[in-house]
Amino acid sequence: MERHFIEVHDIGKQYGSGETVVQAVSFMDFFIDDGEFLSVMGQSGSGKSTLLSIIGGLNRPTKGTVYVDTLDIYGLSSEQKADFRSEYLGIIFQSFQLVPYLTVLENVKLPMAITGIRSGDQKARALKILERVGLGDKVNRLPDQLSGGEQERVAIARAIVNDPPILLADEPTGNLDSETAEDIMGLLKSLNEEGKTVIMVTHNSDMCHYSGRTIFMKDGRMDGSRPSGWAHLQQGFIPPSAQHTVTPSARRQPKFSKPPI
Repeated sequence: MERHFIEVHDIGKQYGSGETVVQAVSFMDFFIDDGEFLSVMGQSGSGKSTLLSIIGGLNRPTKGTVYVDTLDIYGLSSEQKADFRSEYLGIIFQSFQLVPYLTVLENVKLPMAITGIRSGDQKARALKILERVGLGDKVNRLPDQLSGGEQERVAIARAIVNDPPILLADEPTGNLDSETAEDIMGLLKSLNEEGKTVIMVTHNSDMCHYSGRTIFMKDGRMDGSRPSGWAHLQQGFIPPSAQHTVTPSARRQPKFSKPPI
């Protein structure tokens, strides 16, 4: 049976217990196709960042199941989940999360430390990615010597250096001015056009226009889904629910062993 690349089934997440319980995410059920650009929009406290962390295998849900490339990611062992994140995910944090005492080049090389790639090859790959994001002339600078937009580009370079099929972006333009934000969104859009599946959390409706579809969240629940701005303008636009699904054999095969079914 064909499966969608990412499937979220009846996800719920609560914190606390008894009278102090907080329901951060409730009854979320949707899918994301391979190569899709999905934005998740909602106000602060709507549960969108919690949802993103659940999709990324970083935050076990209280109920429900998440499948990525047919893998039940919360059915994996701790070691398998670490391998899954290394192979499948690039994460772009709102606050950049750069190591302040490492250079731009060293920050971008960090995700390759556990891959077994030779040191010389790591440097060559990191330099190529930094050229790709427009920072080829700033590889030896420290993060505090860069502008906010440049730090975001370093974060993006670090996220894509292992060539993951999925990018998770948590408010990637939240700390940027409008002009720089548009530059960053243009970069994410180009990465999506190259085949990466992008899932972006935002509270800014202007940023949703770069995605193909937007899910709206309110009080931890899904509050609608529709094609985003640019997709409305495409002649013959096909809703994601009617688009193709891709079987696992058409994508990369995990380097780690899947748990038995």
